[in-house]
Amino acid sequence: MPQQTPNRTIITHANPKSPVSEAYRTLRTNIEYSGIYREIKVIMVTSTQPGEGKSTTSVNLAAAFAQADKKVLVIDADLRKPTLHHYFMKSNRVGLTGLLTDESVKQKAIMETDVEGLSVLTSGLLPPNPSEVLGSRKMDALLEKLRREYDIIVIDTPPTLAVTDSQIMSSKSDGVLLVIDSCKVKRDLAIKTLSNLKHVNARVLGVVLNNLNRKDAESYYYYFSES
Repeated sequence: MPQQTPNRTIITHANPKSPVSEAYRTLRTNIEYSGIYREIKVIMVTSTQPGEGKSTTSVNLAAAFAQADKKVLVIDADLRKPTLHHYFMKSNRVGLTGLLTDESVKQKAIMETDVEGLSVLTSGLLPPNPSEVLGSRKMDALLEKLRREYDIIVIDTPPTLAVTDSQIMSSKSDGVLLVIDSCKVKRDLAIKTLSNLKHVNARVLGVVLNNLNRKDAESYYYYFSES
C-alpha cells in the first residue's frame, strides 16, 4: 500500500473510492476469512522498525471494519511514540494509561471519531515502564472487558525489533499484522521480525507491504495466512 501524506489523513474515510481504500477493504476481507475456524477479534499491528506505516495501517483498517457495520475500537498501545491522537485530532491527556490507573475515566478515555462506528483509545501520558504496563494484569482485564463491548479491536504497537512491547501484546491478541516498507527494510530484518513474533507463539495473519510502485496497481499489498 502506498504510504499516506504527512497530514495523516484517514483515506478510507476521506476517499473511500480510492484504490488504496479498496486495498484496505480487501485486507479486511482476508482477515475475516482467516477467522473462519478461529475468532479474530483483537488484531495487533506492528512493524520491523519506525516509519513503516503501521499506525496508518491501524487506523485505516479500523475504519474499514467500521464501514462494514462493525463496532470498532482502535487502541494506541505505542507507549513510547504514540501518534493515533494526531490522526483523529484528539487529546492524549487521559487515554490507555489513565484508564488502566482509574476505570472511572473511561468515558473520557474512549472517544468517538468522525468515522461512524469507530472509537479511539489514545495512549495517554507516557509511563516510564511501557513493557510492564502492557504486560500487566490490569491490561489483561481491560482487554477482556473491551472484547465484550466491541466487534473488532485494532491495537497499534511499537516496532518489534526496537522493543519487546509488541511481543508482549501479541500474546493478548488473536492475530498480528506486520507492516513492512518495501523500499526501506531488508529481507533479513523482516525475517528476524517474523522469527521474534513466532518465538512468542504470535499468530501472524499477514504482511502488509508499503511504498510499492504505484504502477503496480493490482498488488498494493502482499498477504499470506498462517496456519
